[in-house]
Amino acid sequence: MALAIALVLKTFLVQAFVIPSGSMEQTIKIGDRVLVDKLTPWFGSKPERGDVVVFKDPGGWLKGEQTKPTDDGGAFKPVKDGLTFIGLLPSADEQDLIKRVVAVGGDTVKCCDKQGKVTVNGTPLTEPYVHPGNPPSTLKFSVTVPTGRIFVMGDHRSNSADSRFHLDEPYRGTVPEDNVVGRAVVIGWPFSHWRRLEEPDTFTTVHDAPGAKASAAGVPHRVSPESLTVLPTPAELPLVMGVVGLRRLTRGRVRGVRSRCGGLGGRRAVRNRRARGAGRAR
Repeated sequence: MALAIALVLKTFLVQAFVIPSGSMEQTIKIGDRVLVDKLTPWFGSKPERGDVVVFKDPGGWLKGEQTKPTDDGGAFKPVKDGLTFIGLLPSADEQDLIKRVVAVGGDTVKCCDKQGKVTVNGTPLTEPYVHPGNPPSTLKFSVTVPTGRIFVMGDHRSNSADSRFHLDEPYRGTVPEDNVVGRAVVIGWPFSHWRRLEEPDTFTTVHDAPGAKASAAGVPHRVSPESLTVLPTPAELPLVMGVVGLRRLTRGRVRGVRSRCGGLGGRRAVRNRRARGAGRAR
């Protein structure tokens, strides 16, 4: 019964991920365990500007990563495979990344204005979550995001191989919404880092692009990279999923943590979105 519950929770409700890289520092640090909301997408919820999301590799973002050889388990391989399937052991096949959504379908995201800020639909972004000492971007670009896709960036802008570094690929670095596993809602471990990942006020004044919902699907994707450089670091390591137990979820406490032996799984926390500011057009 416990194994069945763990499988259902991991599949449909909340999943825990271990962060192996520093692309989201200082918001999320290496080794942090984040709980990802997998429930609301089942009810039609779409990624929004400012969300921190986990998504499947859209193709080649993790290419060239070196992984440690894995033990096939020998005589215990069937048991190991079973525990991996239900989420009690980590899967070596997962190809997931974590970034912040900066622009959604129909938006035009640019870098940078005269003040050196990234803009979305002409609105400059004040981004307090960007890693201290990092500029918003050292790469100049202009991208109109196709409908059904998102443009993502890491908070550690000088250490994140995000959408900016895939502008020469199909769809110019944007990620399909269907690839999104869920929204990261809580840093659950270590307890010293515990906090909710709330939406910043950065995007409350950003308006939707005029006619975006009606015409974005028919507008060709446009990108004008003015300068491209090599990746600042190797592509991100795949996220490692872990087991997390939640107790008294309605009170917001995280009691269980991922075991040292690894694993994947978790439970579900339903996202309560904050009210959007009046300045944003719907």
